[in-house]
Amino acid sequence: MRKKIILITGAVGEVGQALIQTLTEQGATNLVTMDLQEMPADISGLSKHIQGSILDKALLSRLVSEYEIDTIYHLAALLSTRCEYTPIAAHQVNVEGTLGLLELAAEQSEWRNKPVLFIFPSSIAAYGIPDLETKAQFPQVKEWEWNYPITMYGCNKLYCELLGTYFSRHYRQLASENPIMLDFRCLRFPGLISAFTVPSGGTSDYGPEMLHAAAKDEPYECFVRPDTIIPFMAMPDASNALVQLAQAPRQSISRPVYNVTSFSLTAADIHDLVIQAFPSSQITFNPDVKRQGIVDSWPAGLDDNHAQKDWNWKPAYDVQRCFNEYLIPNIVKRYHT
Repeated sequence: MRKKIILITGAVGEVGQALIQTLTEQGATNLVTMDLQEMPADISGLSKHIQGSILDKALLSRLVSEYEIDTIYHLAALLSTRCEYTPIAAHQVNVEGTLGLLELAAEQSEWRNKPVLFIFPSSIAAYGIPDLETKAQFPQVKEWEWNYPITMYGCNKLYCELLGTYFSRHYRQLASENPIMLDFRCLRFPGLISAFTVPSGGTSDYGPEMLHAAAKDEPYECFVRPDTIIPFMAMPDASNALVQLAQAPRQSISRPVYNVTSFSLTAADIHDLVIQAFPSSQITFNPDVKRQGIVDSWPAGLDDNHAQKDWNWKPAYDVQRCFNEYLIPNIVKRYHT
């Protein structure tokens, strides 16, 4: 009999490493992870790791032959900044890779006569607000508002949200009276800040980049204006949100896509918090026109009332706890031990 597993793609990324830790702390021993990169040594023993691409159909076929996939956390993606330089590659990984996994999950759901749970992290990049005046008028944006992304990454994420919704609600319904549909659930994350992994190309990474540069006593040139504002979340809250959504009873899930958030900060706010912790920090502002335009199109805040109501979502880290208890102590330890 095939072993029942939880599959995590893109597991070596920032969210993936945090998720592995969270699931392991909750007692999960059946993790199978996939990534193009090797698993870091400090967490390599927590999962069965497969080094390879989600676009490798032979690899996925071998995976299905060896394991019964109960849950998929599909984190693998090219991130926002890189997508703007390689949009075709972004489409292949972010869309075609997701489509292949959705089809795999749908087939597995039918085979085992029980829905595969498919958890998909989306992004604030799925929004596209036309100008700063409109942004100011919508301080808390709902899931269905301003879904007009201006980046390839945002377009990929929004389309994959729709693909997941289609596969979970409509795929093969006409071919069967009682189709077994996969259980697709999606989170739209704000900017994520991690103390344990280095920023890796996200357009919201100016926040964590300030901190890491300051801890290393290196100058940092911020690529957005001081007044730029978007929502953020500490990485432990992000991994906990994914697990909470996965554990929620299916009958409590009222929608396929949920906003989650914690706190909103301007770049100047982050600068001030960094200076408090690292008084000798050398932080300057030199906005990059392209990236500034992208961040300006994202909401200043997200309305996550549906997540609060349906599965009792609540972040554990507010601004002060995020910086004083999580970010600063751990980043200092990273560079000064």
